[in-house]
Amino acid sequence: MKHVSSNIEVAGEAEVRVPTRRALAKQQTRAKVLAAARHLFSEAGYEGATIRDIAAEAGMSTGAVFANFTDKSDLFREIMAADMDALVEAMRDGANRGRGVDDVLLKVFVAGYAFYKSRLPLARAAFGVSWLPEQGLELRNLPPVQLIQELFTDALVQGVERGELSQEAEVKLRSQMLFDCYLANFQEAIFGGWSLDALQAKSKDQIRVILAGARRG
Repeated sequence: MKHVSSNIEVAGEAEVRVPTRRALAKQQTRAKVLAAARHLFSEAGYEGATIRDIAAEAGMSTGAVFANFTDKSDLFREIMAADMDALVEAMRDGANRGRGVDDVLLKVFVAGYAFYKSRLPLARAAFGVSWLPEQGLELRNLPPVQLIQELFTDALVQGVERGELSQEAEVKLRSQMLFDCYLANFQEAIFGGWSLDALQAKSKDQIRVILAGARRG
């Protein structure tokens, strides 16, 4: 029997594609625009920052901005999505360090406030537009927001599984209440100048009240 030798490509082996010079240039342009937009949104707020100003800050034309982003809300949404991805990781890390359902929830709350304390100007810009659909932002619908809500749900589910909370704990309802409190406290966190200690004390009381009636025994 003859043995036929041939070059056979291994199935499933992905071809490594090196970005073209044009693709790299587009990435660099997007990065410059996003950096400029982040700075101006922090300085002037969402309404105060214009595409013209963002383009000038980035050292390019408005056409270059529109070649990469649909409009100002598209720019702001991408910046906030990136920040919220990092926020989710910080909150998840807080949850992993918690002991018991109350402590887990408290650490999730505080991790969120601590994250935005380090970037207050941009946080003020985000909450200044109130996440309203008429602004064209709808930040509440971003995937990271759903992940934050899931952190509260997971903490409650694990509390039930550990026997800290009863099987009739109404996890979905209480999870939504926790998330609503978490968001409501940003009024004090961002605009009220509350310290992390003050926010932690308020969050602890909210968690205690929301979990009242759900505890076993």
